[in-house]
Amino acid sequence: MTTGPRALLRRGFDRAERLLDRAFGPDWNPLAQLGPIGWFLFWIVAVTGIYLFIFFDTGVTDAYASVAWLSRDHWWHAGVARSLHRYASDLMVVVMFTHLIREWAMDRYRGSRWFSWVTGVPVIWFVYLSGITGYWLVWDKLAQYIATTTSELLDTLGIFAEPIARNFLAPDLLASRFFTLMVFLHIAIPLLLLLLMWVHIQRITEARTNPPRGLAAITLGALVVGALLSPAPLGAAADLATVPVRVDMDWFLLSLYPVIESVPAGAIWAGVVGFTVLMIGLPWLPARRDGAAAAVFLDHCNGCSRCVEDCPYAAITLVPRSDGLPFTHEVEVNPARCVACGICMGACPSSTPFRRTGNLVTGIDLPDRPLAALRAEVIRAADGTSGPGRVLTLSCAYGAAAGDAPGRVVLPCVAMAPPSLVDFIISRGLADGVAVAGCAERDCHNRLGVAWTRARFARERDPYLRARVPRERVLTVWAGPTETARLDAELAGFAERLSSMPAYENLRPLDPDEVADAEAAAAERAAG
Repeated sequence: MTTGPRALLRRGFDRAERLLDRAFGPDWNPLAQLGPIGWFLFWIVAVTGIYLFIFFDTGVTDAYASVAWLSRDHWWHAGVARSLHRYASDLMVVVMFTHLIREWAMDRYRGSRWFSWVTGVPVIWFVYLSGITGYWLVWDKLAQYIATTTSELLDTLGIFAEPIARNFLAPDLLASRFFTLMVFLHIAIPLLLLLLMWVHIQRITEARTNPPRGLAAITLGALVVGALLSPAPLGAAADLATVPVRVDMDWFLLSLYPVIESVPAGAIWAGVVGFTVLMIGLPWLPARRDGAAAAVFLDHCNGCSRCVEDCPYAAITLVPRSDGLPFTHEVEVNPARCVACGICMGACPSSTPFRRTGNLVTGIDLPDRPLAALRAEVIRAADGTSGPGRVLTLSCAYGAAAGDAPGRVVLPCVAMAPPSLVDFIISRGLADGVAVAGCAERDCHNRLGVAWTRARFARERDPYLRARVPRERVLTVWAGPTETARLDAELAGFAERLSSMPAYENLRPLDPDEVADAEAAAAERAAG
């Protein structure tokens, strides 16, 4: 068993998510909804910020007075709004870093996913800049400490004509236009942050930007309770004639400031630049080796767009027909975005293993693992099934059934297998039943593989599992990598149920070509 940092984190997240499944259910699991929760928190911060701005004054003395009026004289509406503004900002930081660590642990940042990772890096800094400028506006002792420390750090860059720190040496040196500038920055930076968040999800099909309503209500309710029980603190007014001795630090947004005081400025800037460069470079350290991108075979493609709709990474698009066949469109694959998950192959109506070997070509296929090879793998895997209640398992490489085992075919995603493959296995007598073991229901590695498989089997999405396939001979299990015991128990129970069933009546023996194809594939694998 792998025990590196990534593997340990992955197992830790999986166990935590299993516990949260019991508390919230798979659909409301907070760890599986970090992205949508982050968006929801942003809107809470934005709405409360707009409300607070209505009452805010930008004068040197008026800034603190207006915040004090909000917090003390009208705590029941404005004070609660200010507390929500702060606590939602803090929680957004927690959600952001949890999301970052989780994506790294799950290895969901390399290959074509580099775009979402890299565009997420500036989001980190813009969140911090938004928080810092917000704290300046309060203009209490904490704001004075932040302003002085920040200006001294910026002065070390030598980019200003005159040192800006001197503006905070005496009360008469600070003008009201400073607060006007800070208000502008505190509005402009979140707008740029929103733009970055929008760019961040552009290569994700059906990206979720809203959590389930129930989970959103729980999140908002928890923040309101926190705002009522522990209102956001307000220190004494800033006094540039004195140096703040003690401040109430926000360790979520301002955790670097104690470090700035004790570490040379050059080391601080080197750390910031180094961290940013490292984060941007991580998707290529080391280089990830995905399979070859999906290939389109126009002789078998009618431009139906099913693969376009099912691709989780927006890697497939419809373009005008180019080969003269009487269809309006054809599909085109962007290799830079394709992760070779095979979901497109499972979505193609021409992906049926019942066709003869010589014609077993699909409209869209994986060059490294075409449907013909997958059919051959299934036929060979059937040799590993024995005894009463024979089960052939189609499993996900990122779930509980990731390892090789007799009677098991491991796929990059279970949605790669077209529903007709299940029909083929049962009708050809390769097994008494088929188990489809995918990722955890809450968190599919390829985002939509579990959802599409469930919809196809429920006859809610094309291509669907044909009605002639007896449902009692098909088992679906959604289990994460730490749920092998549950998977084994469900497979054992499934085999026991199959053993008590009468023989399947509509069996059709394998064609000689199908057997020959499987033997040839086995020989090729053994040779190479």
